[in-house]
Amino acid sequence: MYRNQYDNDVYIWSPQGRILQIEYAREAVKQGSTTVGLKSKTHAVLIALKRAQSDLSSHQKKIFPIDDHIAISIAGLTADGRSLSKFMRTECLNSKFLFDQPLPLSRLVAAVGNKSQWRTMFAGGRPYGVGMLVAGYDSQGPHIFQTCPSSNYYDCKAMAIGARSQSARTYFEKVLEDLSECNLKALIGHGLVALRECLPADAELSIKNVSIAVIGEEQKLKTFDNEDVQPFLADLDTVK
Repeated sequence: MYRNQYDNDVYIWSPQGRILQIEYAREAVKQGSTTVGLKSKTHAVLIALKRAQSDLSSHQKKIFPIDDHIAISIAGLTADGRSLSKFMRTECLNSKFLFDQPLPLSRLVAAVGNKSQWRTMFAGGRPYGVGMLVAGYDSQGPHIFQTCPSSNYYDCKAMAIGARSQSARTYFEKVLEDLSECNLKALIGHGLVALRECLPADAELSIKNVSIAVIGEEQKLKTFDNEDVQPFLADLDTVK
C-alpha cells in the first residue's frame, strides 16, 4: 500500500479526513482467511476456514471459546485475536464473580469496542489488526456481532469477513429470509455453502481446513474440528 506523510501514527488525519493507520489495519482483516457467522431463532453458528502457513505447519486455529455461551472467530492478525480473546474471557469471569450471572453479549462487544477505541486515539500504539465475528446466546436470544479495527461493531443476522468474503455475503443476501427458520443442520449447511463460495477454484473444504462452533437455546458452546466436521461436509450437496 502507498505510504505518505500522514500514515506515521494513528492520531494523524489526512487532508481527506482519513486515518490511514486504521485503513491499513482493515487491510490486514481483508487479507485474513475467511470466516462466516449466521444465526436462526434458536442457534448461532461460526464457521472458519483455517490456513496452513506451509506444507510443514499445521492449520492455524481460528475459533476461540470465550465462555460457555460465547465464541469468536477471527480474520487478520492471530496474535491480536488472542490478546482480545484473553480480555473477553476476563470480562466474562468478572461478571460471574461480581454478579453471579453470565455477561450479556452486547455489553461484552461494547467493552471490546471501547478497548479498541483507545488504540485509535493515542501515539505510540496501533489499531488491532484483527476483525472478529462474535457468536453467543443470552436472554435476548442468539447473536452474531462483527467487530472492526476502527472500534465499530455491528449486530448482524449473517456476516462474513476475510479474503474473498464478498462471495459469502452475496450468498447470505439470497437466503437471508430463510435463515431464521432453519434448524441447526440446515444452518450449518448454509454456512458451509457460503464459505465454499469464497474458495479459489483449485481448493475445497475438508476436515483439515474447516472449524465449526455452535451455540444454542439449550446447547452450550460446542466446537467441531477434524473428523467431527466430516458429517456436515458429507451433507453439503443436499443444502438447498
